[in-house]
Amino acid sequence: MNSTVRIGTRGSRLALWQAELAQHSLARLYPQKHFEIVVITTSGDRLLDTPLPAIGGKGVFTVELEQALRDRSIDLAVHSLKDLPTVHNPGLTLGAVMKRGESADALVSRDGHTVLTLPPGAQVGTSSSRRAAQLLNVRPDLNLIDLRGNADTRLRKALDPGGPYDAVVVSLAALERLDLTSTISEVLSDELMLPAPGQGAIAIQCRDEPESVTLLQGLTHRPTELETTAERAFLEGMGGGCAVPVAAKARLGDDGHLRIRGRVLSPDGSRRIDVAADVQVFPGLEDSRTAREAGLALAEEALRQGAAALLTAAGPAAVPAASTSATATRAAGEEDCSS
Repeated sequence: MNSTVRIGTRGSRLALWQAELAQHSLARLYPQKHFEIVVITTSGDRLLDTPLPAIGGKGVFTVELEQALRDRSIDLAVHSLKDLPTVHNPGLTLGAVMKRGESADALVSRDGHTVLTLPPGAQVGTSSSRRAAQLLNVRPDLNLIDLRGNADTRLRKALDPGGPYDAVVVSLAALERLDLTSTISEVLSDELMLPAPGQGAIAIQCRDEPESVTLLQGLTHRPTELETTAERAFLEGMGGGCAVPVAAKARLGDDGHLRIRGRVLSPDGSRRIDVAADVQVFPGLEDSRTAREAGLALAEEALRQGAAALLTAAGPAAVPAASTSATATRAAGEEDCSS
């Protein structure tokens, strides 16, 4: 690899914050190298007036970055991990998962409402089926309307006195990274709003070549990697995709136990399945496999409890391949991850 390493990223303020964190971390490890940020516009950034499912869902925030890796116009690509499809991409690999921030979601309301105090029929902005279904599960009277754009755009729309949104839902990590926590009306609990798999974590993708993989080894935060491996395996087992209301959260305790929660809902929030698992993870070469197998097994349990019917309600593309085997599926999981 040349002395100049090109880091690809989307151009939003949040994406640049994340790319600069990776840039500075790499510069500390390799002071002899120059790390240059290259901004790339994705289809998800261009088509802001189109709902994500209509665009195609899978990879709308990552395809152009991955192509730039393949044609060698960049050397690394920085993503919000929840943007990155779970399906293996030949020739590319997930080189590092950095220490995650907060994984929770937050409600922003110009009138300071919480989810439970929003007025009947309130209009809440989100383009995420996961967020929408969980809100409707506790407040079926809410009117969920599409909201696209980066975190700054969403907040501007949320706080506009004449705007249509009584509230919007944004990831807590995005608000913290952009120093916008003063806008938060409520941090949403896991019981109300389980996060997206990988939420709050920053991923660095590279070509599957020894030099690139070695370059990134020092950036991975092992607990975050194990937690998100389990979460993304659960999503993979459920069929994934932005049309599917699937949520997951894993935490590695000091006792070496990986505790995973998964949730699947019908799109209208009327039906909800919650599953959980607790597995012992032993440090070493097999711990990633243990985390992945635990996530896939939890998906199998959700399918046994009837999740397949909920996925069918979300549309044919949401149903896992072979429908009864989580391990047979290969899918992507994303929502509008600008925030």
